[in-house]
Amino acid sequence: MNNKNPQKGFTLIELMITVAIIGILAAIALPAYQSYSNKARFAEAILAVDDFRISILVGAQTGKFTALSDVDAGTNGVRPQIVQSNTAHGINVTDGAITVTWMSDGSSLANVNYILTAQGIVPPVQWVESGTCKASGYC
Repeated sequence: MNNKNPQKGFTLIELMITVAIIGILAAIALPAYQSYSNKARFAEAILAVDDFRISILVGAQTGKFTALSDVDAGTNGVRPQIVQSNTAHGINVTDGAITVTWMSDGSSLANVNYILTAQGIVPPVQWVESGTCKASGYC
């Protein structure tokens, strides 16, 4: 049989295999991308802790605190509390523990928190990280 016009294109099985491969890759890549994206977004909340951490370090250097119970938001030179809202992360300091809670914006990060706790008031101050962000892998 002489075939002067060979058929061009893909067979149905080749197309089905291609679609299956794309589906498998999407099923793996999408959750990984969302996790990476949330981790990058949560870095914003972690960075918000720095102003409070610095005010505590300055207070420790200048001797404003006699105990960790003196390290509270709005007292002894520590920045005042920021109330959580739809557009702002909540940040509070109680007994040397800085807690930042993601804004209540309805996202998957809403109400996830990060806690940075001072281990003393004598310089150099050591810090311990904790919070619900640890279990989620955001911090």
